[in-house]
Parts: sequence; C-alpha cells; structure tokens
Amino acid sequence: MTGNRSSDVGGDGANRPQPTVADRISIALIVRAGEDLQRLQDRTSLSKTDIVNRAITLYEFIDAQQRAGRDLVIRDAATGETQTVIVF
Repeated sequence: MTGNRSSDVGGDGANRPQPTVADRISIALIVRAGEDLQRLQDRTSLSKTDIVNRAITLYEFIDAQQRAGRDLVIRDAATGETQTVIVF
C-alpha cells in the first residue's frame, strides 16, 4: 500500500496530508449497504470514498486485533454496560 496511513479512524482529518491513490475499484453494494452508506454520508458529510476507505482501515484493524487474541468491547458511557463484539 502506498500513501500515508493513519490510525485516526474517527478523526476529522484536519491538517493531515492527503494519501495517494493506491487502487481504484468498482463495487456493487447490496441494498442495505447502499442505504447504510447514504446514512453515513448524510450524518458525517464525508464522501463515499472517504467512508469506504475508513471502513476498510477499521475492518483491517479489528481483524488484526481479533487474530491477536484481543476482544472488541463496546461500553455504554452512560451506564457502564459492556458488550463484546464479534466480527466474522
């Protein structure tokens, strides 16, 4: 992979150099994924390309962590309740 890489998946991207294009692909989304992508775009004002790039980077991070034997845990800030997330 070429270009800059950042672990700031949830950051706003301010003051970061733009990565170079490593690959171009065309994909066909199932209906639900297309709807989810549109909701994310509406909510975040990010481009579809930015959302897909972040999703792939996040998925790679989660997969690497799970392969290393780590758990992905979601914690409700209000109640302190935690749930373990399993990604197949």
